[in-house]
Amino acid sequence: MPHLTSTTAGATSTGLRTALGIPGYAHPLVAPAQWAELARPGAPLDWVVLNVAAGPGTRPDPHCLDAAGRLRGAGVRVLGHLDLTHGARSFADLLSDAHRYLDWYRVDGFLLDRCPTDRTALPEVRRAVTTLRAISDRAHIVLGHGSHPHPGYAENADQLVTFCGSWSDYRWSQVAEWTADYPPDHFCHFVHGVPHGHLEEALRIARWQGAATIYFTDRTDRRGRADPWETMPGYWDDIVSRIGTGVSE
Repeated sequence: MPHLTSTTAGATSTGLRTALGIPGYAHPLVAPAQWAELARPGAPLDWVVLNVAAGPGTRPDPHCLDAAGRLRGAGVRVLGHLDLTHGARSFADLLSDAHRYLDWYRVDGFLLDRCPTDRTALPEVRRAVTTLRAISDRAHIVLGHGSHPHPGYAENADQLVTFCGSWSDYRWSQVAEWTADYPPDHFCHFVHGVPHGHLEEALRIARWQGAATIYFTDRTDRRGRADPWETMPGYWDDIVSRIGTGVSE
């Protein structure tokens, strides 16, 4: 059983509605069937990240335009991928990418990947989020920390990714005490290398730790040599049926 630092967070998970957040599959030209699957009616999706070419690319991509359009038509929120590079990304470059996502793909918000976690970077991240909301007042903002950041970040986004890593780390992970002050739909967990036989255990950990948006996959990072998020898990139908409305039947 995972060691938790807060029992309150687990208590708030009663009646928790779990949904899938898709970190971003391979390009739609490479994985058309997987993008089509995401647009199936009734899939339990919170949002899907669109990462065209380490960002929005240099020109509109017809395959990505089609994929994003299909998802919006199915009522699925599409987020543009913005890389903060742990605070090293220039504000001007970030804003330029955001405008391209909005102009070309009409995204519903942004995942700010590799977001800093320390308190000193908080003002700059707050500035970025405030600007993104100014250019798109309906933007859904997810901060992709990958671990628990300073609690001040929780006031500046719709959701925080507070875990991104392997199953071997996740099953013994701890939840920060301050997360108990927020509802479960404020937090996301991305876990790779989850064996099919441990899927229910992984879902229980997410509920105990108060994370309503999850993505679990049996794909691995091959010790840093592969992207575990670029393809669907082998048990996609099973995880959809466990947390969704039976669309895989």
